[in-house]
Amino acid sequence: MKLSRIWPGLVVLALLLAGLEAAVNAGLIRRALMPAPSAIAPVLWGLLESGEVLEPLFATLRLVFAGFAIGSVLGIAVGLAMGWFPAAFRLLEPLVELLRPIPKAALVPALMLFLGIGETMKITSVSLAVLFPVLVNTLQGVRGVDRVMLDAARTHGWGPAHTLLHLVLPAALPFILAGMRISLGLALVLAVLAEMLTGQGGLGFLILDMQRSFLIRQMYAWLVILAVVGLALNGLFLFVERRALHWQPALRP
Repeated sequence: MKLSRIWPGLVVLALLLAGLEAAVNAGLIRRALMPAPSAIAPVLWGLLESGEVLEPLFATLRLVFAGFAIGSVLGIAVGLAMGWFPAAFRLLEPLVELLRPIPKAALVPALMLFLGIGETMKITSVSLAVLFPVLVNTLQGVRGVDRVMLDAARTHGWGPAHTLLHLVLPAALPFILAGMRISLGLALVLAVLAEMLTGQGGLGFLILDMQRSFLIRQMYAWLVILAVVGLALNGLFLFVERRALHWQPALRP
């Protein structure tokens, strides 16, 4: 990424940090609630230097990637089926529309009753958060395929399966990837929430544990780490998206 594209955002971030530092030093914000960035920075550096961040980071990322993979595969598969087969759409559309508006965070307590508080529950909650945005975007992508292209495929003797895999799926790929990008952020949210509720490992547990222990600087340091993780995941996905959709000029590096 070119520096010219990101420097305005970096300037804004620097100004916000400077303004926060000034507000805390001037007494406009209580230090007990929000320490100055200069007080958080040494704690953050200590976590990074000691390697203490690695174990909880990997625990959270394991949940994110496992749930994201499962939810994406299911969302793409069901979305393709609903978009391509009218019978599948009529069968599943009421169920999808019933479950889709429910905040997936609200399902975590119910999942804890059925699945306990282990890895299975956490991955399931992340998968459900990922499933519906990917499904809906896949469905819209399939339904948006140009009818002229479909007619041309039939004219050339393409069968339904060949048309679905070699025409419909590539044409719907921009929609699918857009849904996956949205879902990646939701996956991180649900992974952190599940860790907070279960009190077992990961970045979410540490953030809540620091708050309960009144270790405010440590809490904000872990929040910064979580924010950087989210930024890195988004950047990684954008890199993959540009390669997958290399024919679109707007997405070229």
